[in-house]
Amino acid sequence: MKKCLLYAMAVIAFAVSSCSSSKNSLTYFEDIKGIESGNISSVEYSVKIIPNDELFITVTSLIPQATAAYNLPVSNPGMLEVFNVTTQPQQQTYIVDKAGYIDVPVIGKVHVEGLTTQQVKEKMVELISKDVDDPIVRVELVNFRVNVLGEVQKPGAVSVKRERYSVLDALADAGDLTEFGERSNVLLIREENGTKTYHRLNLNEASVLSSPYFYLKQNDVIYVEPNEIRKDNSKYNQNNAFKLSVISTIVSACSVVASLVIALAIK
Repeated sequence: MKKCLLYAMAVIAFAVSSCSSSKNSLTYFEDIKGIESGNISSVEYSVKIIPNDELFITVTSLIPQATAAYNLPVSNPGMLEVFNVTTQPQQQTYIVDKAGYIDVPVIGKVHVEGLTTQQVKEKMVELISKDVDDPIVRVELVNFRVNVLGEVQKPGAVSVKRERYSVLDALADAGDLTEFGERSNVLLIREENGTKTYHRLNLNEASVLSSPYFYLKQNDVIYVEPNEIRKDNSKYNQNNAFKLSVISTIVSACSVVASLVIALAIK
């Protein structure tokens, strides 16, 4: 019986030791820790319009009737979940076609691919000013969304309401990293010119703030990898579940044998 108990204790001790924590920094910008102030170069953050983007554009002026024809008609969209139920009336949006154009009433085809919303606004003002004095144009990117996956508190899609949006903003909207998130190796996946690219960001270093990939673009994916502690725990759970079952069986068998020995000794 002693051999059974010693074997069981040895296996359990090994299992516990395999779960011991490894070194992992939970600190952001560790390289400037203790430095009171400093400067970090800024980077460009403007979002460029790409095919399949959805734009909300309105045109008005001091005389609204003069620019009414430049706006898309108001629609009353139906809800797919409930047949014949409609939402509040709203103005339609423009979808950028594969060639990078939108079709604007009165004006016709306008090429917007590669432009910022500010540049589209300026282009529209220039075109409309040929017929209307002092037009006021508003342009918004509707489909700015990013996906945050992995070791964060609230993984999922994030709808972005502004164009100046960084990887830190995305992580904050996802509830920040868990204690098992690998801060030194955050993966950014982006589609550029029809090709999927990936870039790795080290949040332990302040240099990430001046990275060309610090600010996000529409459809970016942020993946926070699990750190070694999480990987070790997962490996332990998967590979040693059977061992624990065997240990439990051995301990139970030893307990039964011990009970029989005691019962026979009493007789």
